Amino acid sequence: MAGGRVLVVDDDPDFVEITRAILQAHGFQVESAAGGREAIEAMRRQPPDLVILDVMMRGATEGYDVSQMIQEDEKLAGTPVLMVTSIMDSSMSDQFPTDQYLPVDGFLTKPVNPQELVKRVRALIER
Repeated sequence: MAGGRVLVVDDDPDFVEITRAILQAHGFQVESAAGGREAIEAMRRQPPDLVILDVMMRGATEGYDVSQMIQEDEKLAGTPVLMVTSIMDSSMSDQFPTDQYLPVDGFLTKPVNPQELVKRVRALIER
């Protein structure tokens, strides 16, 4: 049985390919986008079952902005978002909006543990 469709949104091609390999090995169909605009366009063409979304891409909080856009779009709202980040360990950690509601369903810190990734993806898709 297929695990579901996952859209990985990250500007780091190594992270995308490692994540793709891990998830495909567990039966998930994986697509990718390198940035926010590309992600929203891909989601509108074919909504995924889950989005794995990096925080820092073209801007320090692009992932946060994309998660807001997903929740504000009636066709995309409700799509589970698993945010991955290394921002808390970076010099830009003060730009992350920790004092406000973040429209995401979970967080993972990079580097991501493969077993935890699969566990969280499966749980969010099956809920």
